[in-house]
Amino acid sequence: MIGAVLGAALASGLALVLSGWMRSRRPSLEARVLPYVRDVHPYAEMPGKATGATAAVFGPMLGRATGLVGGLLGGSASIERRLQRLGGGTTVEQFRLRQLAWGGAGFALALTVSLLVWLSQGTGTIALLVFCGVGFVGGLLACDSHLSSTVKAHEQQLSEEFPVVADLLALAVAAGEGPTAGLERIVSICHGALADEVARVLGDIRTGMPMAAAFDALAARTGVGSIARFAEGLAVAVERGTPLVDVLHAQAADVRESSRRDLIEAGGRKEISMMLPVVFLILPVTVVFAFFPGYLGLRLTSGM
Repeated sequence: MIGAVLGAALASGLALVLSGWMRSRRPSLEARVLPYVRDVHPYAEMPGKATGATAAVFGPMLGRATGLVGGLLGGSASIERRLQRLGGGTTVEQFRLRQLAWGGAGFALALTVSLLVWLSQGTGTIALLVFCGVGFVGGLLACDSHLSSTVKAHEQQLSEEFPVVADLLALAVAAGEGPTAGLERIVSICHGALADEVARVLGDIRTGMPMAAAFDALAARTGVGSIARFAEGLAVAVERGTPLVDVLHAQAADVRESSRRDLIEAGGRKEISMMLPVVFLILPVTVVFAFFPGYLGLRLTSGM
């Protein structure tokens, strides 16, 4: 009886987890319809934006707080550019809220340390207050630095995926498919950051944006030079009627050459770090293997 009850509980839990996962992975009606009406209603609210009573009560206060943070750190143009390069739909206001959370975490950590120091020593109140302020500003700067590192990692992933995507698009167009069909094929078989960017371009084309304008938008928002040149070349080819097969093959060859050059440059920059295991690991082991038999023979000879 106990085993039956435990089995039923386990089955019920797994069924609930599976049903919740199926509901969460199914996009809502708003998420499915919004890309097709964005040009008709450009001020439509994006999915996931805070609405309701909570936004009405705390929205103005949070807006003022994010404005103060933006003024303290020197504006939002750099943040907006990095978020655009990162993709994902995060707005500057949402990032400022996350930055405030990081600053609050830094302030709480500094306040905890300050309280412990004050309870143990009881002096240095002004210095502890300054330390709390430094903790808050440090949290803000840490969030900004984390965004920069995330953008750098994202662009590195785009650079690694780009040669494969360029070759696939060139092969698809050379086989007789159109550019839109080639993009659809790439989105269906590829997964990753660049596939998401291609899906975004395909969504822009499906909502009525001209193909050249969609590729120009990709070139404007990406921070990878090879992808920007590729998108600009495709836009020019579509506008002027240049044969896409020749353009894509030339772009793919340029991408492969750029990847090879980047790999050689990375190897040159890491030459010293590549020598460290040779000098400190392989060379000592080689020396030991070379001299240890002679040393052992000398000891045996002297002992005799």
